[in-house]
Amino acid sequence: MFGKLPHIHKWMMALVVALLLSGCGDDRPEQIAKYQQLTQQRLTQLNQALADGQLRNANLLRQYADLLAQKQPELSPLLTELAKDSNQTGPMFTSLSQRVSELSNSANFIDLNQQLEEAENLYQAVEPALYNDMLSDPVNVIADMSHGMLSRVNAMSREAEVMANGSGDFGPGSQLVGNPGYGSWQTNSSGTSFWAWYGMYSMFSNIFNRPVYYDNWSSRRGYSYYNDVGRYRYTSPKQARSQERVFEQSKKKFSRQGKNFSSPYAKNRTGSSSLSRQSVSTPSAKTTGASSSKFRSSYAKSSTSSFRNSSNRTSRGIRSGK
Repeated sequence: MFGKLPHIHKWMMALVVALLLSGCGDDRPEQIAKYQQLTQQRLTQLNQALADGQLRNANLLRQYADLLAQKQPELSPLLTELAKDSNQTGPMFTSLSQRVSELSNSANFIDLNQQLEEAENLYQAVEPALYNDMLSDPVNVIADMSHGMLSRVNAMSREAEVMANGSGDFGPGSQLVGNPGYGSWQTNSSGTSFWAWYGMYSMFSNIFNRPVYYDNWSSRRGYSYYNDVGRYRYTSPKQARSQERVFEQSKKKFSRQGKNFSSPYAKNRTGSSSLSRQSVSTPSAKTTGASSSKFRSSYAKSSTSSFRNSSNRTSRGIRSGK
């Protein structure tokens, strides 16, 4: 009665059927749900590991803070705040907990790809060995503030690192600059971006009176675990977009002056040592930064959690011996 459908209509119907069938095979929601379950389990394990003193750098962080507070009591409020990262009240653990809780809500993400990538990154971020490496930054901040009394961990000496990178002197706390757990980039009326510390961390500016400007820091920053190894893993998609906006703003500012401006993450800095196998085997930050709307995954495959690299042993001597 209706005759044969035109060829174009048959082709369109076939396309619709193919799309429907492919949609039925989308396993990303299932993967996200599975990652969330496993990540929550790992977060609980990390919580317990911190409580039981199983993470070496967490133990060192507490010890370093106590030792330096005895020598320089005027720094006690700041050292107490830094020491919070050795337990569940610090900004790094708090941020991870919040990101895990937000993972189940698809409205927090651009699309399923970004949600899945965040799930994969979080699964790695809460792995105790990786988290232990992440704590090397606040540990080394205190080590540098001690003027040689305490040794750096998982990183070469300050002098060697400056020689290797030609980095500038941004004062104590420089390893934490750029890390959204401790502050954020703000822009003043002249269009210049500067690092604004959160809460008690503002003592870095108040005591040492060294503001950090994004333009200068971008080209002359030194090594830190967060900026050179763990940024994509310990940064939420929202935080990554904020970092990208600051870069684009500075890039446009320099372009108007006829100058080029490179991302602070375009080149990795030298400085790491004795990192866990999990950290060493991950992609470099320059290939996984927030240069697009999608926050790239750090792993294609899952790895087995291990506590071997984050035992409760402390270093043979936490003093540098100088």
